[in-house]
Amino acid sequence: MHLALAQAHRASARGEVPVGAVLVAADGRILAQCANACLHNNDPTAHAELLALRTGGSVLGNYRLNGCILVVTLEPCAMCAAAIINARLSGVVYGAADPLAGAVVSQAEYFDAQSAQHSVWHMGGICSQQCATVLQDFFAARRSGT
Repeated sequence: MHLALAQAHRASARGEVPVGAVLVAADGRILAQCANACLHNNDPTAHAELLALRTGGSVLGNYRLNGCILVVTLEPCAMCAAAIINARLSGVVYGAADPLAGAVVSQAEYFDAQSAQHSVWHMGGICSQQCATVLQDFFAARRSGT
């Protein structure tokens, strides 16, 4: 999670919503370390999770990321949760819950839905205060204009 937090800080420094993700292979290799890049890429799908999945697919030469685990600072949204299922990840570990758009447990339960074509285990709350603080500080600064 500390690597994902470093990516979140990187995103914040660039004015992006501070979310970071790290994709870990079944053998423990780090396949990707990514930060949100929606503004930088002019791409609404450039969430840290999706960028990590894309990088991981390129590294492994396969869109199916069997055995991989995604570590992300914020509970994935519906778009990211659907991509995680389609990528056939084994699991997701996330830091802060997202009460507005979280699609793991907060607003929806995509990974546990009967319609999910693949089962993804999940664990939230890892370094949750640190992950939440990065987001809170970012949005507080934006509201104050600094």
